[in-house]
Amino acid sequence: MPPFRYVQRVRFADVDHAGIVYYPRFFHYFHVAFEELFGQDGAYMKILDQRKVAFPAVHVECDFVRPLRYGDDMTVEVSLDRIGAKSVTLAYLVTPVGADAPCARAKVTCATIDMTTFRAIPVPDDLRALFRSLA
Repeated sequence: MPPFRYVQRVRFADVDHAGIVYYPRFFHYFHVAFEELFGQDGAYMKILDQRKVAFPAVHVECDFVRPLRYGDDMTVEVSLDRIGAKSVTLAYLVTPVGADAPCARAKVTCATIDMTTFRAIPVPDDLRALFRSLA
């Protein structure tokens, strides 16, 4: 399976006084794509609420290459960088629709935790398979 792709538009609330996306918003874009990766019908919320499994970010690195502006459509591409016993690192590319080069590249490492104890747990097999499908 190829990387997961999610298309969204830059909203007015995403830009700063210079008229470009304020850099912390990129981290929001990454998380929105992460949620969408799990599918429709509240699948991500079911993992959180029913299975009590969460994926808090524990390490983030990002390079900003060029700006995005209000009204731009972008594709956020999610692929697997690394999967461990109790964590996953996903790679993100943000590319304006129609462009041939990304405007941001990032890696986000998330621990897998039990929400009732806030302790690390092994990545559940079905979710491990989902992440591996992004490789």
